[in-house]
Amino acid sequence: MGRLALPGRNQDAQPLIDELLAHSRKHGLVVQRAGAHALQGRLLAFDDKEDAALTELARALATVDDIAAPSASDERREFDRTLASTLVDCWIVLNELAIYEVAEEVSTMAHRALRDSAGPHEITLQVFNLITMMLAWGLRLERVGRVAESREKFHLAASMAGSAEAPFAESLFRRSEAPAVEQIGTLAAAVGIASPGAAHIDRLTRLLPKTSHSASHEKPLVAIALVRCLEQQERTQDGVDVLRGTLQEMRDRNAPTAIRIALERELVRLETAPYAELPDALRTYTDTLESELWAMRESRAVTLQTRREHERLSAEHGAIAAQAFQDPLTGLPNRRALDDQLRTLSGTAAAQPLSVALVDLDGFKVVNDEQSHAEGDNVLRVIASTLRDSLRGDDFVARYGGDEFIVLLPGAPASSAKAAMNRAVSAVAAIPSHLSQGVTLSIGLVSMAPHEHPESVLSRADEAMYQAKRGGGSQVATTTADGGDDHFPADDPDEAGSEVRPQ
Repeated sequence: MGRLALPGRNQDAQPLIDELLAHSRKHGLVVQRAGAHALQGRLLAFDDKEDAALTELARALATVDDIAAPSASDERREFDRTLASTLVDCWIVLNELAIYEVAEEVSTMAHRALRDSAGPHEITLQVFNLITMMLAWGLRLERVGRVAESREKFHLAASMAGSAEAPFAESLFRRSEAPAVEQIGTLAAAVGIASPGAAHIDRLTRLLPKTSHSASHEKPLVAIALVRCLEQQERTQDGVDVLRGTLQEMRDRNAPTAIRIALERELVRLETAPYAELPDALRTYTDTLESELWAMRESRAVTLQTRREHERLSAEHGAIAAQAFQDPLTGLPNRRALDDQLRTLSGTAAAQPLSVALVDLDGFKVVNDEQSHAEGDNVLRVIASTLRDSLRGDDFVARYGGDEFIVLLPGAPASSAKAAMNRAVSAVAAIPSHLSQGVTLSIGLVSMAPHEHPESVLSRADEAMYQAKRGGGSQVATTTADGGDDHFPADDPDEAGSEVRPQ
């Protein structure tokens, strides 16, 4: 829905894009997050908020710049299609903002993504996009007097229109047996702009009302091509009528400013005297204005690349910072992250009561001594994953060091925390022996007292853990601030089933 939103319908699409951004962040869907930023940029461009649109584009492009593709062939195919879709969304905004150099780069990236997995329809769509970009680029070059370069773009677009015939024949765009240029306005526009003449007039006239409303550039391009062909036949007034009708439609649809300017320039060109006969002051003003607009376009391109690099470096810094708080073996937060989280939760009213569990592995030393440290590492990974999965989403599990883990259970009363940790003990005990090597959990569980120092609560949890060890292991033991204790074996029917918390 966000991709299909037309100018003037931004409010309908915005909540959906917000939801897509939140969902993709939560679940680590990197390509989809980039696509959401691209769609956000498109809505901003529709609202003429170009600077904000550049920032969203920079985020999208920085996200996909160094993304790693999956190795499995079936996953790679889906990944390539999703990436290409995201890149096309980026391309659309770049084309709207006339940042053609970057649009060409992004188009090449999309082509690479589709090269091994695309069908005829995707290939045809990619060719259409490239032709649209080349025509828009050429028209923009015309406005600053770079006529030779603009003609190169026009002729390249016409050449690509010819090459689209083969994939088009097998695509979903095909509606009849007629050649592609007879059915698709973008292709007809490319041929007509490159070599305007009478041969194209009937075709362009027929296709003009059939152009897609979802493709914002197609109708203006067809209109401009038709006008130039009519002009060759000295039918200037007919061309003026075409431009006025198309321009009014673009205004009604709140089409992007760049599109309306292209049409308005053609209209002014037809309705005024030959440019060379205009007063010097007017010609000077027009040339200066076009030069300033071109300079602004180039400035946008530089700004985009600068912000893109900034976003990329920020992402790298964030990844490095995240590594500083992550245990490389298990992927859990490390001791440094634990200290920060414990300080934060201890001072947060919503986290009270705060239960703290110290988890130690029974029999782990035997695995290291009698098998290997590599096997010990495998056991640590399996148990860390099982421990994490057996608890609530907002419970915090960290590797404390060696074969010890710390669990913080915010907002968990003592009885609920005991039941939760007993479930963790049972979950680890149920791991197949070839994965766990018979290792179980001894857990010391305490409630953090108001204003208690973190070192004190961890020391009490350590004492409780040793009580669980002395009780035979594979169980939970608790102590209170006054030194009382209790043991809760995982198979205790009264405790294991008490106060089960929602997972």
